[in-house]
Amino acid sequence: MRFQAAVLHSYKDPFTVEEVTLRTEPAAGEILVEIAGTGMCRTDLAVRRSAGRSPLPAVLGHEGAGVVVRTGSGPDSTINVGDHVVLSFDSCGHCRNCRGAAPAYCDSFASLNLFGGREEEPPRLTDTTGKALAPRWFGQSSFAEYALVPARNAVRVDPALPIELLGPLGCGFLTGAGAVLNTFGAGPGDTLTVLGAGAVGLAAVMAATAAGALTVAVDRHPQRLALAERFGAISLPAGTAGLPERIRQLTDGGAQYALDTTASAPLINNALQALRPTGSLGLVARLHTALPLEPGTLDRGRSIRHICEGDAVPGLLIPRLTGLWQAGRFPFEQLIRTYPLADINEAERDCDAGRVVKPVLLPERTSR
Repeated sequence: MRFQAAVLHSYKDPFTVEEVTLRTEPAAGEILVEIAGTGMCRTDLAVRRSAGRSPLPAVLGHEGAGVVVRTGSGPDSTINVGDHVVLSFDSCGHCRNCRGAAPAYCDSFASLNLFGGREEEPPRLTDTTGKALAPRWFGQSSFAEYALVPARNAVRVDPALPIELLGPLGCGFLTGAGAVLNTFGAGPGDTLTVLGAGAVGLAAVMAATAAGALTVAVDRHPQRLALAERFGAISLPAGTAGLPERIRQLTDGGAQYALDTTASAPLINNALQALRPTGSLGLVARLHTALPLEPGTLDRGRSIRHICEGDAVPGLLIPRLTGLWQAGRFPFEQLIRTYPLADINEAERDCDAGRVVKPVLLPERTSR
């Protein structure tokens, strides 16, 4: 089967949209999905900075959504041809964390999601010269017209929903909303500080507002702060003098929760200083250097932890988020700008420059 995909051949060069060949049918427990839309996440773009740790050439993309066109043989009948699905991260399903409803902490998360997959000969995906492309990125490689994925990755959704816009619910929006609803369990009367009003941070703001919590959003871009205000947050510029004290004033003595999406050490320290006693800070951005903590930031029961994929079980959280969207309480579509898949490099430039919160790529149908 041949179709169009965006291939990254080297860490510095642009994506090239070209014909690729899928050389295998779905195995047991796998499905072939015709991609209607796929979000661009900063984790995709971080491959450029991976210093050779990610094999190239590769098809990236891990916020796909579309329609099931083929299924593998086997006893699993939960996903069928014609189903509309949102694709999320992969997990094994049988380790202790998966059995404990924590698939984001799967023992095999790295091998399954960072170009992992089933081993086979010949390679499942090749370019026009027959050269192998790196195996599934987050179980998907959805910067393409089609994606061959584990059925476990897929969450069935109402076909009345705009499937081309739902892909970011599988990662970016899931991460921000999940941190608020799952990790923090925020509710009416709770207070939250969100550092960074990008896709993850604004999803957290929307989820907190839907849950009845008061949110203070911090960012350096005025247009992002305006969005946060639209979704119910109080906004503060990142350069505000005496930021911790200002947050404490706005949250009646300190926030109970804080979510950092920036990996900025000064902002992380500000957030810790602005927590009330026993408050919790969650980190979702990857730290690339040591994190120096100022004296006293973890006093009085304050804590800090990393949050992966919003502590979500995708099959539970994604339907919750689509339900909130249908009720007008999680308007994630206001963060999205769509691009043809052929314009992936423009989408990347706009994302890097902060001109768009969440790019979503729409493949055109040319497969054969």
